[in-house]
Amino acid sequence: MWPFICQFIEKLFRETIEPAVRGANNHLSTFSFTKIDIGHQPLRINGVKVYTENVDKRQIILDLQISFVGNCEIDLEIKRYFCRAGVKSIQIHGTMRVILEPLIGDMPLIGALSLFFLRKPLLEINWTGLTNLLDVPGLNGLSDTIILDIISNYLVLPNRITVPLVSEVQIAQLRFPIPKGVLRIHFIEAQDLEGKDTYLKGLVKGKSDPYGIIRVGNQIFQSKVIKENLNPKWNEVYEALVYEHPGQELEIELFDEDPDKDDFLGSLMIDLIEVEKERLLDEWFTLDEVSKGKLHLKLEWLTLMPTADNLDQVLTSIRADKDQANDGLSSALLILYLDSARNLPVSYVLIDALLS
Repeated sequence: MWPFICQFIEKLFRETIEPAVRGANNHLSTFSFTKIDIGHQPLRINGVKVYTENVDKRQIILDLQISFVGNCEIDLEIKRYFCRAGVKSIQIHGTMRVILEPLIGDMPLIGALSLFFLRKPLLEINWTGLTNLLDVPGLNGLSDTIILDIISNYLVLPNRITVPLVSEVQIAQLRFPIPKGVLRIHFIEAQDLEGKDTYLKGLVKGKSDPYGIIRVGNQIFQSKVIKENLNPKWNEVYEALVYEHPGQELEIELFDEDPDKDDFLGSLMIDLIEVEKERLLDEWFTLDEVSKGKLHLKLEWLTLMPTADNLDQVLTSIRADKDQANDGLSSALLILYLDSARNLPVSYVLIDALLS
């Protein structure tokens, strides 16, 4: 299958990733791939998990442990600045979810195939000429990690690749599903964090300037920085849409802000199935990957209702908690699906063609 997978990946790069990079920065508006050769080393599937509980009877959910280490030849350029760069090798490791739905009573038995990563995969790219690329005016503030984020985020939930296998399937409902729920994250406080700041060439240990990064899929939130405090209190609230469970997790990392490189203060990984089951969790969690430190979180699982019957009750409770979030807490969710456009002014199309 690998040669045909390579054809699909080339199409993905040109039709999805290339426009995403162009839209990320005005100076990248003429970015394009001039050559895409993924190489002969195929992707490996190191493990498969199949879900049998909490799954709709008309779907099959698989989680694939994906590993790809391959030599490739990918060339890219920014015509506006006559700048070229390339990629010699790519590594990608992560959990890819494959959903087969809807199951149907006729061949091929599966209506469509959806692919996406549950969280940002580990992506490493060996560049050639990247220094020249980042010397372009307006791009010197970028880095290779930002470019990797642009690429990987387009492969992470809620973004998904959906391939219809029969003509009758409602592709829009599969590509843009209604979220399963909303996770309200009360990022409250931490205790007994490690002191990373040092004085007198490391002889005296000081405190830390902690902040948190919270991830659900490709939704990322960053807390404020609390200066010189090992027991910080943030009292911030974030809300994230949850599209897939089982499988999705809440990821939290704490860091100590430094002028050069921020120091790691610990992490947490919380299965959202547990939050949905309990509806409300208010606990102290022990931080992983460090010798000490705890994090106090309150997690609420909010279910979407099909009607507005309970809206007044929700608004009343939100007004009571109005100071918890900078932009207020949500009371409802508005979902817009842009289907198509017709009869666009021809002059706009011509102008766009001339400018590009």
